[in-house]
Amino acid sequence: MTPSKDISRLIEIMAALRAPRTGCPWDIEQDFSTIAPYTIEEAYEVADAIARGDLNDLRDELGDLLLQVVYHAQMAEEAGEFAFPDVVQAITTKMIRRHPHVFGDEEARGAGMAKGMWEKIKAEEKAEKRQGRLARGLDPEDNGKGFLDSVPVALPALTRALKLQEKAARVGFDWSEAAPILDKIEEEIGELREALAKGETASIKDEFGDMLFAVVNLGRHLKFDSEAALSGTNEKFRTRFHYVEQALEKSGNTLEKATLDEMEALWQEAKSAK
Repeated sequence: MTPSKDISRLIEIMAALRAPRTGCPWDIEQDFSTIAPYTIEEAYEVADAIARGDLNDLRDELGDLLLQVVYHAQMAEEAGEFAFPDVVQAITTKMIRRHPHVFGDEEARGAGMAKGMWEKIKAEEKAEKRQGRLARGLDPEDNGKGFLDSVPVALPALTRALKLQEKAARVGFDWSEAAPILDKIEEEIGELREALAKGETASIKDEFGDMLFAVVNLGRHLKFDSEAALSGTNEKFRTRFHYVEQALEKSGNTLEKATLDEMEALWQEAKSAK
């Protein structure tokens, strides 16, 4: 087996790894649920390479993410459900359908993306998906029957909170402006204080979650994605803490031996540093 730029070689490699008698024992024993966490992890590593501006890493991480797609398709083929070409056909069909102003006839291209067309296309896709599930004897409502049930549970919690709020807002269940949400956040903080005073662990966790949900809502109204905003703060914290670490090292001290007051003084220096 030799490397290749042809996708068929990657598919062959995956099939070989999953071969019952001659494949890799670890790969053979995996299933959709055990591989799913790796798929999510690889997507994050793609995003990390982009954030760092490392295009060499991006190439490699995109390959790792592509492997995840091939892995799931191989397992589906073994189950007699679908294969990698079906995945490609599904996404190409979807992209062509969703862009009639690019791939449609001359009249469609000239009209551009008409108002309401996106919603119409999505509704058609949903109807087709529903019919497909019915034909297989499955519950037609694959994600549940509630209005918000289509928001994936596996999303990062902050992102899922944002998606739930956005969808609820489509039917008018939303604050009209950002200011009242600050009051809501203060209300949630008050309830968290009460839970802390009572020492009720379950209640504390619940109130803490309510506070976070309200903060995400505020970010949405301020046009900030909470996940992205927190990522920026995480990096800022890492950079400042590294400043403290380096300053201690220069003075012959260490993180383990330094007092909190010493670290706090250097932290303030880091905040002032440009």
